[in-house]
Amino acid sequence: MGKLFGTNGVRGVFAEDFTLEFVHDLVLAISAYFKQGTILVGYDGRDSSKVISKLVCSTLNFAGINCHLAGLIPTPCLEFATKTLGYNGGIMITASHNPPEYNGIKPVASDGVEISREDENVVEEIFFKKNWKQNSSTWGSTKNDDRAVQTYLDGIKSQIDVSKIKSKNLKVVLDLGNGTQSVTAIKLCEQLGCEIITINREIDGSFSGRGPEPTPYNLEELSSTVVNNDADLGIAFDGDGDRSIFCDSKGMLLSGDKSALLLSNYLLKKNPNSKVVTCINSGNSIDEIVRQTNSTVTRTKVGSVEVSRKMLTENALIGFEENGGFMFGKHNHVRDGGMTLALFLELISNKDIIEELAALPPSFTTKDKIPCKKEDANRIISKLSDEFPNADTTDGIKIVFDKKNWIMVRPSGTEPIIRIYAESDSEKNLEILMKEYIEKIKSFLDR
Repeated sequence: MGKLFGTNGVRGVFAEDFTLEFVHDLVLAISAYFKQGTILVGYDGRDSSKVISKLVCSTLNFAGINCHLAGLIPTPCLEFATKTLGYNGGIMITASHNPPEYNGIKPVASDGVEISREDENVVEEIFFKKNWKQNSSTWGSTKNDDRAVQTYLDGIKSQIDVSKIKSKNLKVVLDLGNGTQSVTAIKLCEQLGCEIITINREIDGSFSGRGPEPTPYNLEELSSTVVNNDADLGIAFDGDGDRSIFCDSKGMLLSGDKSALLLSNYLLKKNPNSKVVTCINSGNSIDEIVRQTNSTVTRTKVGSVEVSRKMLTENALIGFEENGGFMFGKHNHVRDGGMTLALFLELISNKDIIEELAALPPSFTTKDKIPCKKEDANRIISKLSDEFPNADTTDGIKIVFDKKNWIMVRPSGTEPIIRIYAESDSEKNLEILMKEYIEKIKSFLDR
């Protein structure tokens, strides 16, 4: 049987491998998985998303399922609304941070979290066996539902100290990345009494500003805008608004790992004896932070679905990925750029962020990527496994030299690239480690 789902939903290049015919059959399979009820549908700002949404709704209706269209919204908004408004499930049309020519579909369960890996297998089996309704006796209907955005914003505000944030009159720079957080993050900051400066505000399917993925290499404008306007905080979102990268008041960009450590330290001090879930490619400093609050950390394979589903079973307070995906269990067990922004605003309303950063355990992490076909990625991991037979091969390969020094290599589940992650005990050693393994991987590709 083939494989449809990657690390995060089903994605492909629109009109090539992600065709309308493919979407039609995929949604028929998802309909058979959902069986019944009303499904909430949302989409991101990609050029192909609106036409795909029409096909998704009509296909659900053909299968006898009602759907409500929430329209252009961030992924975490669709997920929270699915849970809070009592839908049987949701479908988000997005390719997240992938290049503009991609699109994709993320099915969401009634609990507001992407369906589990086991349920992905169920959908795939239905798809490949074409075991779906051929002729429904009763067609479903499609209606609009405009409640999702304010439901989402109210949910976020219920988890934070709104009056404290308002009292600080914070100045915030939002790099919206031409993505869907333009729909919600601006309103959230306005409702929290913040002065707002925006970058890449216009929703644009080609992501013409800095691209759909915020990285240290394309956020110079965010950093300089924070410094030039004497702002308290800067934040950049990815294309569908579930991930966020932060910039402190001095213009220093924080890695996803660093901002997760900062928030975890703040939240665990308020909520000791809690549980944290993160992936095996996250740094080890979180281990020290959880010890200080009598909390625990559990690690999963890479992927927000893995973290989210483990958070649910563990009833965890916090989940995070190193890529800027932060999850706050009291709100929803999913990556959420809007909720993370609100938590940061509360943090800087109570603490000096520069001092809080200085007090964190030292952490030196980095990552890189190399264009690579899946078969070549598998060959590289096989060669590394031969060289390091005791390495962890739970997800790609993680080679641990000691507690503070490791390298991890895995094929992307969403793009034809191989990713390299590393942690070391100093910036110099980290640079040496990454250089050595990037050269090693490129040498494997050249053979």
